[in-house]
Amino acid sequence: MPLAFQLGTYIVTAPSANKCFRFYSENFKSHYEHPYGLETSKGKADWFKYPMGVVDRFVRHSGWPDCGWDLYFFGDLPLSAGLSSSASIEMVTAVAMDFIFQSTYPMIELVKIAKEAENEFVGLQCGILDMFASGMGRKGHCLLIDCNSMEFSTIPFKTGDYRLIIMNTNKRRGLADSKYNERLGECMTALSILKAHANIEALCDLNSAEFEKLASVLIDPIIRKRAKHCVYENERVLDAVKALERGDLAELGKLLGQSHESLRDDYEVTGLELDTLYEEAVQADGCIGARMTGAGFGGCAIAIVHKDSVKGFALQVGAAYKNRTGLEAGFFSCESGNGTFRI
Repeated sequence: MPLAFQLGTYIVTAPSANKCFRFYSENFKSHYEHPYGLETSKGKADWFKYPMGVVDRFVRHSGWPDCGWDLYFFGDLPLSAGLSSSASIEMVTAVAMDFIFQSTYPMIELVKIAKEAENEFVGLQCGILDMFASGMGRKGHCLLIDCNSMEFSTIPFKTGDYRLIIMNTNKRRGLADSKYNERLGECMTALSILKAHANIEALCDLNSAEFEKLASVLIDPIIRKRAKHCVYENERVLDAVKALERGDLAELGKLLGQSHESLRDDYEVTGLELDTLYEEAVQADGCIGARMTGAGFGGCAIAIVHKDSVKGFALQVGAAYKNRTGLEAGFFSCESGNGTFRI
């Protein structure tokens, strides 16, 4: 159940006489030029592998455009912070390519193209959540997504006197990509074992009671913990929807905490920095819940904090975090926003 927010990535495009795609990133102060006809896999490096992955999808379907294009990227979304900056780049590129190639795909198809780019070109076996949020997000709402069927619904996200605070560890996520693929493999191993004992196609087909009856068939304790996290996390998402629908922010905060602790103990993707932010946040005045976000191993966490406590919260948690880790955390209030669109 993701939430799109007001920060993001922007792209300005213009046709050129050169038979190539020319990319420039204002944030990285770097450029890349890809001549038409050159194998797209030559563009698998640095930041530009994300837009090149999307270009690759369009070129495979439609061939190269009739003229060259210059693409200028800039954004205000923190990079490598677990806030889906790569998905943001992919989605804004997909919308631009849809215009350049005159494809007129519906947004959900652009979401799928962005996921294919991440899986097949970049090589990260991620799911569709990040792209879905970046593409389909709706201001004032979360998206409840069934990632098997692609069915989704919008859930009003009303926090009243509370604010959603992003807490940035300012530790780059060095392990996240490799560990993501490793966790996927562990979950698939669990699924293959469980399918021999239950009529299921995905871990989310089990509820927690059903899982506990079957857990003993997962002999490897690591595999068992990974599967347990997935099953219980799926229930927490559904419980969070109910909490939001009845305006029970205290229950939502409790579920966030349970989620972080499962990510720490069962899925094991948090680490010192994220755990420190979580532990200090939930002890601070005005905070009713916190949780890491993104792939883990650094990046960001979120907290729900009363509006009158936001400034003191940042000072208190920031000081404790620096004392324990030696790093300066970043804090900013987050507002929900819409998905990708042309301005």
